[in-house]
Amino acid sequence: MSEAPLVELFDVDMVFAGGVQALAGVSLRLARGEIVGLVGESGSGKTTLCRVAMGLENASRGLVRFDGRPLQDILAREPLALRRRAQMLQQDAVASLSPRLRVRSLVEEPLAIHALDKVEGRRRIAELFSRLGLSAEVADKFPHQVSGGQARRIAIARALALRPELVVADEPTAGLDVSVQGDLLNLLLDLHAEFALTYLIVSHNLAVVRRITARTIVMYLGQIVESAPTLALFERPAHPYAAALVSTHPTLDPRKRRARIVLKGEIPSVVNPPSGCRFHTRCPHAEARCRAEMPALRTLSDAREVRCHFPLAV
Repeated sequence: MSEAPLVELFDVDMVFAGGVQALAGVSLRLARGEIVGLVGESGSGKTTLCRVAMGLENASRGLVRFDGRPLQDILAREPLALRRRAQMLQQDAVASLSPRLRVRSLVEEPLAIHALDKVEGRRRIAELFSRLGLSAEVADKFPHQVSGGQARRIAIARALALRPELVVADEPTAGLDVSVQGDLLNLLLDLHAEFALTYLIVSHNLAVVRRITARTIVMYLGQIVESAPTLALFERPAHPYAAALVSTHPTLDPRKRRARIVLKGEIPSVVNPPSGCRFHTRCPHAEARCRAEMPALRTLSDAREVRCHFPLAV
């Protein structure tokens, strides 16, 4: 894995109409070849972060770089090149596919948009269909005629047709049977190795995150509150919010079972977030400093990053 990051965000804010601050001071680095998980409650800013990282939304403040270059420069000069290099897998695979096109045409469409050589395009399509187990029968169907697992594979084929470097997957296994989920995760891992992909995996399913990612980012109310190796996060979370999330993840090892942490109160409004630490209104460990002073994202002795005055793991 190269040390040079593929994606970098520096102190990024994202404010929508009405004063909705979806992101507040977000900084992160995605190294080439990484598989990174992104978790947090609904409304924590996960989807907005992904859209900003891919250039689908313009940050209100801060800098975004892709492969060392400012993202806005790439979008201004060669937007199609960025679209080839960064692709997204939507949560609802069927809804993301045009109902008017057959499967084969859906996978071929990106190649036509980017004016790829037709011979090379046909070779890629044949290779992808074979690799993803999409038969000629499936290729001739419309999206509403295929199963949920097949729809996911079609969406993957469409995304990989352009040979991207970054793939953002939003809830890749949502709505699938457990056995189908396992097959899909194995497929994503195989494709990661085969095509040297960088993954950003957004999921509420912590079992998926633990199974497939090497590093996990935890978001709360528009901020990153912890970034750590996935195994370390699940075994010893440092941020109280991360600890609450991890406590909902079941384990078969009785030595590693922990009591479930039930957070009290509602998630505060992003229009009027709490002063100081944004989590202090629900944190069982909050002290006076937490209510008055915003904690910085700092690096602990084990190299994980945490935004907390009194981290649980130091």
